[in-house]
Amino acid sequence: MNETWPEQITSVVEEGMAAELDRLAARLATTADTEGILDLAYCTVPSPIGELLLVASEHGIVRLAFENEDREAVLAELATKVSPRILASPERLEPAARELAEYFSGARRAFDVPVDLSLTRGFRGEVVEFLRSIEFGHTRSYAEVAGAVGNPGAVRAVGTACATNPVPLFVPCHRVVRSDGTFGAYRGGHEAKRFLLAMEAAA
Repeated sequence: MNETWPEQITSVVEEGMAAELDRLAARLATTADTEGILDLAYCTVPSPIGELLLVASEHGIVRLAFENEDREAVLAELATKVSPRILASPERLEPAARELAEYFSGARRAFDVPVDLSLTRGFRGEVVEFLRSIEFGHTRSYAEVAGAVGNPGAVRAVGTACATNPVPLFVPCHRVVRSDGTFGAYRGGHEAKRFLLAMEAAA
């Protein structure tokens, strides 16, 4: 059944209001960024492994969340741990979004955008920092990573560091696998890790 005139009018009004709210939100984010009071900017981008949430501080990408993560919970946690001054701002994240698109299309093997690793410290921070050295198309075992960061017995702790890496993809924790070659856990899910490793192996 076709919409009645009142329903059509309501639909048009709602669409107009949504567009106006989007415009105002974009204007607010631009103004806040210009005035230096936008501490965290976020946007979502499509990818072959689902929609990704990107969040950037003034120092770089501070968080990437996968589709299987609770987006509102991620933003709420960042508001608590980093700053409550957080707004949607696709413009600030355009370089990161572009590099991700190039990566998934096979045109990029390493990321150039800066990352902010302030959410990971101590031993986990050491592991995450080391992960940046694992090149495209290569893998290391959890045991190898533990040895490389000077604590060969900390294999389980390396797994935890990989699982809690705040900026996956930009810091390639998907390139760490078990000693027997099986994948191990991944923040984005088993199938996402399988896809990423297969994509890189085929490049």
